[in-house]
Amino acid sequence: MGCSHVEKVTASLKPPGPSQQVHREECTLCFDGQDDTEGVVVCLQCFNGGCFGEGRRHALLHYEKTKHPLGVVIKRTRKEPKRRDSEEPPVKKLAIAAPSDEELYEYTTSLRCFGCSAYGEPISTDDKTVANTIAGIMSALSSAQQSEVKAWEEEILACEHTLTLDQDMTQFPGYIATKCDHCDLTNNLWLCLICGHVNCGRQQFGGVGGNGHALQHFAETGHSVGVKLGTITPEGMGDIYCYSCDDAKLDPSLPFHLSTFGMQVMDLSKTEKSMTELQLEHNLKFDFSMTGEDGRELEPVFGKGMTGLKNLGNSCYMASVMQTLFSLPSFRERYYTDAAFSHLQTCDNPLPASCLECQMLKLSDGLISGRYSHRATAPPATDFEQEAPRFQEGIRPSQFKALIGKGHEEFSTMRQQDSEEFLQHLLTRLRAEAKRQGRNEELESTNIVKFGMEQRLQCGECRRVGYRVDAVDLASLPVEAEENGVGEEGKKLWKPVELEACLNALCAPEELSDYACSNCGRKVRAEKSTKFKTFPDLLILHMKKFQLVNWVPTKLEIPVHVPETLCLDKYVGTGRQAGEEDLDLDANPASVPEFDPVALSQLESMGFPLIRAQKALLATGNSDAETAMTWLLEHMEDPDIDAPLPQSGGSGAEPSAEQIASIADMGFSAAQARKALRQTGGNPEQAIEWLFSNPDDPGEESMVHPPEDASGSEANVGGSTRLPANYRLKAFISHKGPSVHSGHYVATIRQPQAGLGDQVEDEWVLFNDEKVVKTPPRGGEDMRSLAYLYVYERV
Repeated sequence: MGCSHVEKVTASLKPPGPSQQVHREECTLCFDGQDDTEGVVVCLQCFNGGCFGEGRRHALLHYEKTKHPLGVVIKRTRKEPKRRDSEEPPVKKLAIAAPSDEELYEYTTSLRCFGCSAYGEPISTDDKTVANTIAGIMSALSSAQQSEVKAWEEEILACEHTLTLDQDMTQFPGYIATKCDHCDLTNNLWLCLICGHVNCGRQQFGGVGGNGHALQHFAETGHSVGVKLGTITPEGMGDIYCYSCDDAKLDPSLPFHLSTFGMQVMDLSKTEKSMTELQLEHNLKFDFSMTGEDGRELEPVFGKGMTGLKNLGNSCYMASVMQTLFSLPSFRERYYTDAAFSHLQTCDNPLPASCLECQMLKLSDGLISGRYSHRATAPPATDFEQEAPRFQEGIRPSQFKALIGKGHEEFSTMRQQDSEEFLQHLLTRLRAEAKRQGRNEELESTNIVKFGMEQRLQCGECRRVGYRVDAVDLASLPVEAEENGVGEEGKKLWKPVELEACLNALCAPEELSDYACSNCGRKVRAEKSTKFKTFPDLLILHMKKFQLVNWVPTKLEIPVHVPETLCLDKYVGTGRQAGEEDLDLDANPASVPEFDPVALSQLESMGFPLIRAQKALLATGNSDAETAMTWLLEHMEDPDIDAPLPQSGGSGAEPSAEQIASIADMGFSAAQARKALRQTGGNPEQAIEWLFSNPDDPGEESMVHPPEDASGSEANVGGSTRLPANYRLKAFISHKGPSVHSGHYVATIRQPQAGLGDQVEDEWVLFNDEKVVKTPPRGGEDMRSLAYLYVYERV
């Protein structure tokens, strides 16, 4: 039928541009999509995705808010596979290539008008503008594909060291060695582009050996640029690493630099995997067993609160955190109620995919409702899929991942990340969103993890005592254990430790041998200790398990005996006691801390930039170069590793107008944003955290905001002083792999259906991406003892 709305909107229609997101795979407010019976409705004007789902009808909601009447319904159905002739020779498995979407699916489209009918009246038109717009929608990359492509494109640039590389032929041995200069390794070899010497690299992902002799060569000679032999292509590309920058770089003159040593790139071919290929391959190999101790396959489960999350590449760190949070009553009450969903009706953002509140509501509905938790439909038999699926398909959190990672140096990529760091980032973003909406933070779900840690410092000479209370969201526990022999593949084995021992280590007094006392006016011995000032409703414990192996930060597989219940009463801080004289912790006048010159020189000689060396010494108490180096190698991928040091007293560099505006957009004043950025050396993430820790600071530069005194109110730091502080284990996030930046994360959760209907009191469920299964009692002892994050609920 004809439609009067077509002519009215034709002038505003045009196919999507390369940078515009086209949400044609699924609705932006729920996970109904193109594979469902109703299909997905894509707006012809802004390319938003909507649905016809009963009780939701988000396509109609989009029309009511934007008055965009026209949409195209896209449905995708799986094609009947091509049957192979019985006389054809059998296909060898290695010859099979993955089929494209066009080979697997058939797409149908139909034009609808919501201006003519609330249900989307089917219409037809010969208008070429409409036809071209629909064709553009169908040929454009979907929003999920666009986000993934952008995230995978790791931008590797040249640096000053590759652009100004000065080769020294006086040190060239006259030939390109086929093994390391210092050991017998013949692979993972790096050619120094300055002198032509060949040395082995550091141990790499996937078990590729290395003893770090290329790094040692740099420390001894200062020659910073090398290329990995075996990765050089005839096009003049290869893995280039700059030890001065401590990062992968581009050498635009690589063919010329190689020719100096008699190597012609046209004669070379790639024989080894690149660093990116090794990391991706390594991550794909990691999986958690889907069988119990008796060898039987674990039973898949379905229903409310039992929906899996598809892995988007390396997104398991995110999935494990979100599954855990949405199993908690506080997050369900915040994001899965009629009151919460009323935001969808009133949201002033015309594009729901750009609204964090909308995407949190969408994710809560997807994970909790049970609407998408059912056994996957068996596809027609092909050479790839012969067996009926046991697990569910899960939902793809691509829109949420793209939004929560937007603008972040690490979480916007497809690289594996640390689940603890992601949790901290998520909490910061959720608090900023609540601030923007004018919500009371004390009533927000993020408040359940906040608590105060009391820092006590006593000078060994004048005996004065200083106190400070810091607002934190989790406790990072040191994990120390004795070696217990060597296991498979030469890996060290460790004697088990008790979780209580880790808590004791956190709260144990620590001696500072070189503390600059403001009262004594000189460096003295001092004692520092940490205790709980308040206790959170939800206690998150982060296990610190690292050591340095061949210059690579490696996760220690130290088993920890983790009890069902905890009592933290003995770790409570007492605050200032009668007779204690005050030590002014803010009295040191120096705006830049002093550093041990010997340790600083040693770190710089190893090739670490000055700012990184200073941060490492600052973080490790100015102890020694080895301790600082260990810290530094664990934090190489921190987004702020190269940010300027924060200046005490707020004397940091003047923040830019763009930085101030970006934080002011979250609901803070320009004065608050400016002061927070100065206090944190211009780091936006830390500035936002500072603002949440100092909510009453108006941002006036003349004001000095002292640290919270231990005798002050705990309202600003969260948590409660109520005793007893008893907790029960709710969940744990386990990690398998040599580093938190590679491998695989899963979440094991007690009673994930609690509050959603009938549940077994001590039932544990494992969330392994889209696989959701019942686990053995206590959630599986091995995974439990080797977990990375533990989540305890206060009882």
